[in-house]
Amino acid sequence: MLIFTRRRDEAIMIGDEIQVTVLRAGKDSVRIGIEAPPEVAVHRREIFDQIREENQAAAQSTPRASNVVEHVRQWVSESDRTELPKER
Repeated sequence: MLIFTRRRDEAIMIGDEIQVTVLRAGKDSVRIGIEAPPEVAVHRREIFDQIREENQAAAQSTPRASNVVEHVRQWVSESDRTELPKER
């Protein structure tokens, strides 16, 4: 972990495009501002953890590719057995 000491209105840079600025420092908390490009996701840690857990749960409930392929094969073989009406 890299540790910085910053005062109010001082900032650190992460790469070329992300700036973290100390807005206010109190006894039990620090208010920071983060400037980042829109394609960079910025979340509080507890929100980040919740998103990750929900994504993992969704990935586990999603049918595996092999199951999807098997369902498509069954659907195709069933449709082959169904005779289409002849045109008049």
